[in-house]
Amino acid sequence: MLQGDVYTAFGLTLFAGLCTGIGSVLAFFTKRTDTRFLSVALGFSAGVMLYVSFMEILPKAHEALAEILGNDNGAWAMLAGFFGGFLLAMGIDRLVPAEENPHEPHRVEDMEDCAQMARFRKLYRTGIFTALAIAIHNFPEGLATFMAALTDPALGVAIAVAVAIHNIPEGIAVSVPIFYATGKRRKAFWLSFLSGLAEPAGALVGYLLLFWFFNGIVFGVVFAAVAGIMVFISLDEMLPAAREYGEHHLSIYGLGAGMAMMGVSLVFL
Repeated sequence: MLQGDVYTAFGLTLFAGLCTGIGSVLAFFTKRTDTRFLSVALGFSAGVMLYVSFMEILPKAHEALAEILGNDNGAWAMLAGFFGGFLLAMGIDRLVPAEENPHEPHRVEDMEDCAQMARFRKLYRTGIFTALAIAIHNFPEGLATFMAALTDPALGVAIAVAVAIHNIPEGIAVSVPIFYATGKRRKAFWLSFLSGLAEPAGALVGYLLLFWFFNGIVFGVVFAAVAGIMVFISLDEMLPAAREYGEHHLSIYGLGAGMAMMGVSLVFL
């Protein structure tokens, strides 16, 4: 069942996580956010993750479980894994208050708004708290990317790219408040960049907890949970952010393009 090697899976997860640094660069070295492009890109990422969850990951999870538990019991186990993953992502999202939620839409222009807001109240408790918030959110994303890459390297690449695009505006969300909490651009950049390490950390924890007693049932349930996590991220974070950044239709165009690209790639791979 496991076709990819651990180092490749970790590498893809690390790549996706550290793309928060790109958001920091945009925040400090550009004056305006290209919201139309960002809207399409986030919609594209959501399309990739939704399509691959329902058309590739869940069928593979069911196939693995059905071989051991039978078709009906395998289907029930798959559903339990899927909604377990969905609820896990939802629970983690609820841990972080909305005003400190790194997945709330942020733009480069927010730096000016933050400067005005700082005169009346402290933006965030500390830059470290913001980094912690982003780490909590990125943990299940790292597990999802790692498991997908470990199971199917080509699938892992697609998911890693989708998560990486998602992490760019996330980097803006982290670096802006840290800058106004500390007054240091370099510190804001590095904390934002390093906060992406939560994703390979999620992969490492998943590896240590699951790999040593990996079997068909564990694979099927965890893989279904990965689909649940990705569906939640797509519907609760990527698509709403895409609509906030640009026109409603742009996010849907990106969604359709992401699904089409993923569908074609799965046919040829």
